[in-house]
Amino acid sequence: MAAKDYYEVLGVPKGAAKDQIKDAYRKLALQFHPDRNKSPEAEERFKEISEAYAVLSDDEKRRQYDSFGREGVYQRYSQEDIFRGVNFGEFFRGMGFGFDDIFSQFFGGGGRPGRGEDLTYHLQLNLEELVSDSTREIEIPRTEMCSNCGGSGAKPGTSPRTCGACGGTGQVQKVQSAGFARLVRVMACDRCRGRGFTIDSPCADCKGRGVMERKRRISLVVPGGLEDGHTLRLRGEGDAGESGAPPGDLYIVVNVRPHKTFVRENSDVYFTIKINAIQAMLGTEVKVPTLYGDAVLQIPSGTQPGERFTIKDRGLPKVGGRGKGSQYVIVNVEVPRHLSGAQKEMLKKFEA
Repeated sequence: MAAKDYYEVLGVPKGAAKDQIKDAYRKLALQFHPDRNKSPEAEERFKEISEAYAVLSDDEKRRQYDSFGREGVYQRYSQEDIFRGVNFGEFFRGMGFGFDDIFSQFFGGGGRPGRGEDLTYHLQLNLEELVSDSTREIEIPRTEMCSNCGGSGAKPGTSPRTCGACGGTGQVQKVQSAGFARLVRVMACDRCRGRGFTIDSPCADCKGRGVMERKRRISLVVPGGLEDGHTLRLRGEGDAGESGAPPGDLYIVVNVRPHKTFVRENSDVYFTIKINAIQAMLGTEVKVPTLYGDAVLQIPSGTQPGERFTIKDRGLPKVGGRGKGSQYVIVNVEVPRHLSGAQKEMLKKFEA
């Protein structure tokens, strides 16, 4: 599918409500379903609108798309994940053509060993660790291909046997008739559990699974300036697939700990400093902490409470852009609560 705008694909505005998105998909899906529309471009158009609906009908995927576009969605989710959990069947029930195994229309159907599971790892970082790109080593527990059987699951010297129940497809069909409608359900084969083969002599090491539990150390480059919740995708670093099928992906979710000194807003940071009323009136020079060490800030005379000063390039790197954000220093003027008699007399004279 070309990188088209999902909202344009469904013909809805960006702020469309879920019901509006659902109605738009229903209309287009019935128009382009391959069982109803036999034109050469119908299947590709059907995939296109189904992908758009799968993303925009899910709150989390829609937020990811609105923030980072289609590329951002595919960085966080595999194609299977995008379609998983979407109830396409509600649109085609009673129409007389298939819907239960709509996944097979996108990925080619069964008989192939299953891709490995995706994994998620939460990486805890301090704000100071995001001032520049850094390399981190993490340890991931995952399944890897069994070295004894090469991932086949069969004892060395033997081979898996094609399943006699499904003929190696991993799927069986059950046909139901309801009046003039004919409903075909495609289901995983019970005998081989959808694998398409059976193993008479399992591998002693992996017990026929074809995979083993392992811990793997991965060197990870963390770009500077990432925000809390940002997800990095490492392709092929998830669990091993069945019988040599591709492994899943590893998703690194960045969790940034709250800072005791600074408040972050995108690539900028905020810091509040206290000065007394005399310093505000006369002006002063103060030392201000930043993520890169202390900086000297000139406070001019006549500074008002809440006034904000800017220290350029002392914020975080701008992700996907150039340069850094700024540090904003907010001045809080403290007024003394208790004054001596002499101090009060001096202030009265000043007021006069």
